[in-house]
Amino acid sequence: MTNAIPSSPALTADEITYEIRHGRDAQNPQVFARINGELKHLPALWLRERAQSNDQINEINRQRLFNPHQLPLVLKLIKVKWCGDDQKQLMILFSDGYEGAYNIEKLNHDLLPTQPLPIRKLWKSDLSYIPTYSWLELKDPHVTLAAVMDYLQFGFLIVSDTPLEKDSILKVGRHFGFIYSTNFGDYFEISSRPNSNDLAYSSVALTPHTDNPYREPAPGIQLLQCLLNETMGGLSTLVDSMACAEVLKQETPDGFKLLAEIPVKFEFNDAEESLSMLRPILALDAKGDMLGLHYSPRLDKLPLLEEQILQNYHHARNILAQLLLDPTFQITLRLKPGQCILFDNCRVLHGRTSFD
Repeated sequence: MTNAIPSSPALTADEITYEIRHGRDAQNPQVFARINGELKHLPALWLRERAQSNDQINEINRQRLFNPHQLPLVLKLIKVKWCGDDQKQLMILFSDGYEGAYNIEKLNHDLLPTQPLPIRKLWKSDLSYIPTYSWLELKDPHVTLAAVMDYLQFGFLIVSDTPLEKDSILKVGRHFGFIYSTNFGDYFEISSRPNSNDLAYSSVALTPHTDNPYREPAPGIQLLQCLLNETMGGLSTLVDSMACAEVLKQETPDGFKLLAEIPVKFEFNDAEESLSMLRPILALDAKGDMLGLHYSPRLDKLPLLEEQILQNYHHARNILAQLLLDPTFQITLRLKPGQCILFDNCRVLHGRTSFD
């Protein structure tokens, strides 16, 4: 198991201090915040948007009573001073005429980073810790919290001892969130069926993939529950796409970029439904960090590109495919009745071996 690069230690409000500075003749005041040792200027517009008085903010729901998009283009601070015996508030007069008190604890909220999630732990086939929890134990909120923390770190977890009733998977799902109904219903049973509308209903092997990339939004938490297993084969496989993507980015940064920028068409069609979605295989956030991927070789179609770009794109896609199929990155499980896998459909790819 390899760990992602740890983020910097969580910042606390105690590590934020404020300074008021003036120009010559005590004019042109400015407010600065020292955050984790780094001094940052707080522009007048940034402060004005965060007005805290009751004539600017609804006291109950804390929503604005003014439109900050219509504030003057040129906005300045006219006067700034500390107020209150504990000096926990700044009184600020702006050039648009507004004057109000600013509680620095509320300003701290906007200066602190978003509450960090647990650091993702990237894994391969040698993963020694399989996060597993008993359904009965999950009645304890503390156990549920521990399970969720594991899910956020590893992208999956196993719940054992779940009820074996036909629709009990819904009970498990609702314990962690809400059920998203699709054209397949609230849930569907996997068994071999002739002339089915999806290969999932056949006995063939399924290579690692994400479900429903043709749907917006794509499913988030997926559940696979075993009620009965008397077949030969049918082993479940899981792959951490984050671990594979790190290798892909190292081997071909340009290829990684192509897979993150060029949208492909994912499509599903049967007698009653037609669904399609254009999206890149790799999903990145606004900072360029990987969120996950949308991947299903049974459902995607190459975009029409210039031949050289198409070849470069296919080369990157081919490397990714080899990584996802490499046993080094796969863990294989044989689910027993009552076991249920929860996994992040946009991070952990799932598949299965053929069964009889």
